[in-house]
Amino acid sequence: VQLQASGGGLVQAGGSLRLSCVASGHSFSNYAVGWFRQAPGKEREFVSAVSMSGGSIYYGDSVNGRFTISRDNAKNTVYLRMNSLKPEDTAVYYCAAGILSGNYYRYSQPYEYDYWGQGTLVTVSS
Repeated sequence: VQLQASGGGLVQAGGSLRLSCVASGHSFSNYAVGWFRQAPGKEREFVSAVSMSGGSIYYGDSVNGRFTISRDNAKNTVYLRMNSLKPEDTAVYYCAAGILSGNYYRYSQPYEYDYWGQGTLVTVSS
């Protein structure tokens, strides 16, 4: 599976962006997809994840209530809608895919994912 993340850019605080993660390859619907982000000098942080079917969704505490993840298996695409953006949301955002199931802890761990996209930069100005 190859992943291509896009949709990043520069936005003012309070604004919105929608990131897309397009997968190529077979059996995309067999993979859970997660979004992670990494700001300069900081560790990679879990943002959100969606199960294979879309029936289970998870969010990191810092984005819960502001971000929404969704997937369209027919288009091999996962979206991350980001509202009420804050300067602290500034980071490179990565999407990742893996064959996993379980609970929040598993979905939030980078090592559970086998495939990673190249990242897209989100910059939120104050």
